[in-house]
Amino acid sequence: MASIVPAVLTNDPNVYQTELTTYPNFTKRIQIDVADGEFTPTATLPLQAIRWPEGLNIDLHMLVLRPSEHLARILELKPSLCIFHAEANEDLNPILDQVANAGIKTGLALLKETYPGDVRALIEKVDHVLIFSGNLGQQGGTADLLQTEKVPIIRSIKDSVEIGWDGGANLKNARTLAQCGIDVIDVGSAISQAEDPAAAYQALVEDLDKRGVVL
Repeated sequence: MASIVPAVLTNDPNVYQTELTTYPNFTKRIQIDVADGEFTPTATLPLQAIRWPEGLNIDLHMLVLRPSEHLARILELKPSLCIFHAEANEDLNPILDQVANAGIKTGLALLKETYPGDVRALIEKVDHVLIFSGNLGQQGGTADLLQTEKVPIIRSIKDSVEIGWDGGANLKNARTLAQCGIDVIDVGSAISQAEDPAAAYQALVEDLDKRGVVL
């Protein structure tokens, strides 16, 4: 069964505080996106400004060019999972090793143009692979469902890896994503911009429970 995970992406500390106060009322797993403005066109709140309440399972998605510059703070925060981009401008192997040695699960994000077979060794190393179908540093993109063709390729490399999806997920396509083998569906604007985020989250969860053809 796939999981719905609300995603937080903002450069506004008030929005961040509101979402990190609201979302724990209906879920304990949240993705926080941190963008540096170099790997991405726009920047979010810096990692030094990021905190969260105790008792949450945080997936920290690092949309950054040089992950090593953020490593000390990541280890201090100790998220449940930390995801780095395969396209970062550094060798991820020593970074993944240090994160894993700190008891943090590791993840690898793949942009649309990245073929899983080209980063086989990294996929074999991590706990989670994130198929990124969105717009870097922004919410509200359109899901490119052709990216689901990466799922069987990733599974052939490491069958036990958790596979996530980030980009354009909403009530119209979440069940399709789940049926394509996605384990974790990160949802941004479909929850954050909803009049009632809790109701929007619940509708997505209930939709995944349905069976049959997606109409």
